[in-house]
Amino acid sequence: MRSFLSIFFAVLLYNVSGAQIIVKKDPEIESMIKEINSDSLKSNMYKLVSFGTRNTLSTQGNLSRGVGAARQWILSRFNDYAKQSNGRLTAFIDTVTYLPDGKRVDRPIILGNVIATLKGTDPNDHRIFIMSGHMDNMRTNVMDSIGDAPGADDDGSGTVAVMECARVMSKHAFPATIIFVTVAGEEQGLIGAYYMAKKAKKENWAIEAVLNNDIMGSNNSNETNIIENTKLRVFSEGLSVTDTGKVAMQIRSLGLENDGRSRQLARYIKEIAERYVENMQVVMVYRNDRFLRGGDHTPYVENGFAAVRFTEMNENYTRQHQDIRNENGIAYGDLPEHIDFEYLRKNSGVNLANLSNLAKAPAIPEEVKVDVKKLSNSTYLFWKAPKTGTVKGYYILMRETTSPVWQKKIYTEGLEIRLPYSKDNYFFGVQSVNDLGNESLPVIPAVGR
Repeated sequence: MRSFLSIFFAVLLYNVSGAQIIVKKDPEIESMIKEINSDSLKSNMYKLVSFGTRNTLSTQGNLSRGVGAARQWILSRFNDYAKQSNGRLTAFIDTVTYLPDGKRVDRPIILGNVIATLKGTDPNDHRIFIMSGHMDNMRTNVMDSIGDAPGADDDGSGTVAVMECARVMSKHAFPATIIFVTVAGEEQGLIGAYYMAKKAKKENWAIEAVLNNDIMGSNNSNETNIIENTKLRVFSEGLSVTDTGKVAMQIRSLGLENDGRSRQLARYIKEIAERYVENMQVVMVYRNDRFLRGGDHTPYVENGFAAVRFTEMNENYTRQHQDIRNENGIAYGDLPEHIDFEYLRKNSGVNLANLSNLAKAPAIPEEVKVDVKKLSNSTYLFWKAPKTGTVKGYYILMRETTSPVWQKKIYTEGLEIRLPYSKDNYFFGVQSVNDLGNESLPVIPAVGR
């Protein structure tokens, strides 16, 4: 009997250990995430709030108050970080004169986005990855540019997360380029992001991903009183506004309505975030933004780029777009004491892990195709090596048509593979991967013969 039990438990242990999945982590990315500091986030947050208001229409000539002073301070912090980058990080304020638009801008203003560019080390790698948050804020009346508006969560949280990631990552080198931007004019109609996205489109920037951070530092909601600091929402659109004509017809014929570039980016973010950030679950939301609302990723989406929005799991509307006051026993106002800086640290880590993994990875594989010469219950995929980056091999991704995330990763070092799975029942993707395990965004195969 004792011998039988020994054999039983040995077999059980073998089966359990055989079912374990070994997750390979890049030590450099792990180290960078540990460098993200809650105290650093908190210090920058309180300084940002100290400017009184950051309304886009507020004063730009005062050295200690208003959006002008705030953006000069952010620039100074980026320039401090540049000193540790061996010349890779450069920063400036990208300005343009914005005229009254009959909407939320009632007078000519100087619109300015603070941009810090961490130049990639590979001169042949033109890929760009962007992390964004908006520096501006608002009171209950969006046109009130005089009164105090702390804007700690909306969007001081996104702004200081961008700054903290720039601080940590500027000490490291990446083959591809990373842009850290604190945008103006979000509350006035996304005008700063539209300016930057249109410029990127006109100048043919090779943007592969935009991670927009907006309202991501508070852990509780009003009305429902839910408290949650282990989940972060990522919003992504399924189809692009550029998917028209023959492209739209192909999407319909192949059933790829859930596989647009932004949706693929969201899947990637979920996997990488949960790989590197402890006690964090990324919740994918299948819409471009919250119901009937918008954010600074939208201008990029509308210009054909892959872009998503990060937002805390439970928003508190007593602290958004509210004058500071007490009313019916409720304290209104977006104050820094409502921020959970440990939660904000983890959410910053989600950004850092993804930016780093993407910028270190090889470029995407080229000309990924699925063979359709004949009917079969197997799937034959083939592709070409990426244009840049050192490739060790490729991951073949698989998921059932009803699955929101990839379910299998099959490794190969070749440029083709035949799988005993029907393309009728599964979606497939191909990623490039280097020897550290940094993988590119996936490419959905096109029809090939």
